[in-house]
Amino acid sequence: MSQIALPLDWPESERDDEFILSAANADVARHLDHWALWPVPATILTGPRKSGRSLIGRLFAAKTGGRLFDDAWAADEEALFHAWNAAAASHHPLLIVADAEPPAWPIRLPDLASRLAATPRVAILPPDDMLVGALLERGLARRGLLVPPPLVAWLSARIERSYVGIVAAVDALDRASLSRHRRLTIPLARAALIEAGVIDDT
Repeated sequence: MSQIALPLDWPESERDDEFILSAANADVARHLDHWALWPVPATILTGPRKSGRSLIGRLFAAKTGGRLFDDAWAADEEALFHAWNAAAASHHPLLIVADAEPPAWPIRLPDLASRLAATPRVAILPPDDMLVGALLERGLARRGLLVPPPLVAWLSARIERSYVGIVAAVDALDRASLSRHRRLTIPLARAALIEAGVIDDT
């Protein structure tokens, strides 16, 4: 697996700053790379849980001098309204991370609703084939587990194709390897994932 550097020379060597670029998030990366061309100084970023949306937001804020407003759907509306206005006044971009776009995320403050209605939206998509394999390989490697190449292909074809599913599979395999003091194999992975309810016994 190779780490692919995002635009803006976003880092690829520091563990906490690794972000794998694929078809699932390439449009997001391109949009953030051209933030100076946004029609307003903010963008709403949505995506599935565990998709790296907060990480990409932190990297973006650090590289541009802008601000990340995370978990925006649960935040104080006045605070978000002032953050939007501050971005306009300072010409520093604001990236708003939310579970869903308005109106699925209801806004009660009329002035904030009008600003968000004019704010561009981008979304991280569910993981594609390349990203599923890359995230599995990286997740297992970070736990210090040796990953036979056939195992990643086997896992990719059987686990839930979601970011949460990938994390659940890595957690289950890590626990199994530690508790059984064995290196990962396909038979061990199958038993561990069935026991954890990550895959069914079919």
